[in-house]
Amino acid sequence: MSSSGQDLTPQINIGKTFGALFIGVTIAAVLFGLSNVQAFIYFLTHAGTGITFYKLAVIWLWILDALHLMLIGHCVYYYLVINYANVSALTEIVWSFKLQIIIEIVIVLGVHLMYAYRIWIFSKDRSRTLPIIVGLIEISLSGVAIALVWALYQCHVFSDLVKIEWWTFMTLGTITFVDFVIASSLCYLLATSRTGFSSTDSFITKLMVYIINTGSLTSMCSMAAMITCAVMPRNFIFLAIEILLADVYINSFLALLNARYYTQVNADTNNPYPFPNPHEVYRPDLHIRALEDEELQASRRNVFKHPNDEIVHPSRFVKPQQSTAMSTNVNTFSSV
Repeated sequence: MSSSGQDLTPQINIGKTFGALFIGVTIAAVLFGLSNVQAFIYFLTHAGTGITFYKLAVIWLWILDALHLMLIGHCVYYYLVINYANVSALTEIVWSFKLQIIIEIVIVLGVHLMYAYRIWIFSKDRSRTLPIIVGLIEISLSGVAIALVWALYQCHVFSDLVKIEWWTFMTLGTITFVDFVIASSLCYLLATSRTGFSSTDSFITKLMVYIINTGSLTSMCSMAAMITCAVMPRNFIFLAIEILLADVYINSFLALLNARYYTQVNADTNNPYPFPNPHEVYRPDLHIRALEDEELQASRRNVFKHPNDEIVHPSRFVKPQQSTAMSTNVNTFSSV
């Protein structure tokens, strides 16, 4: 006696399909915990700024991240618990799987728009070409993503996903390209904001390295999902990597929001003697060096100053006797 369930049994490798999906959900839960810590740090360090646009954005991203985790958790629970040993059910696509793709796309587009908004503000008093280009590419990504969602809802079993793999390639490829454009734009704007002082330029270089690292992380995740989908389309390893994309984007963006906090922590750690010695002999050369260090720390704080804070931001280190300070937009990069 033969049945469709018995025919499908040898074709399903639980370890490379739902086992890989289970591992992906587990890692996504760990990344969700990391995003909770970063969101807590952000609200803790911006407790006195009231209700701001970026606080609402963090709340919105956290809600989407929690919803995404619940959907992929339901997906794994549906296949591995509710339909345990039900081979026919393992070939069907559950509703939560399709919905989590939509939430993931919304998260990626939302984070991209936040970066585009930073580029728009950072390019103040400059050419608006870069933010316009990023916006146009983002619109094209939205169109490709909508086409992918429409094609996904035409699929009813997992074998149908092979038919829409080109839409998957286009979406992941466009996401990677947008990451490259955003990282390149931010690095260019930072590079053209150098002041000529070695300490400030070194700090800007560190920010550029940070942008490249975070952009590379999200791009590597997208490219890994795309490559595994092309090489192994018959298993769910590419899906396990793809569901991590939303958490990687949220954590990278929250890390950018908390860059001011991380920088202050590193600065405090590098100072092993935070309290002055009352018996220390006064030395003019050390006093001048201390003033320069204070100016450097003040400039770094201005780089990460919140846009809603009322303060004049110097574009370069200003001597104490000078009363006029030049403003700059460097603080608008990561101080949100």
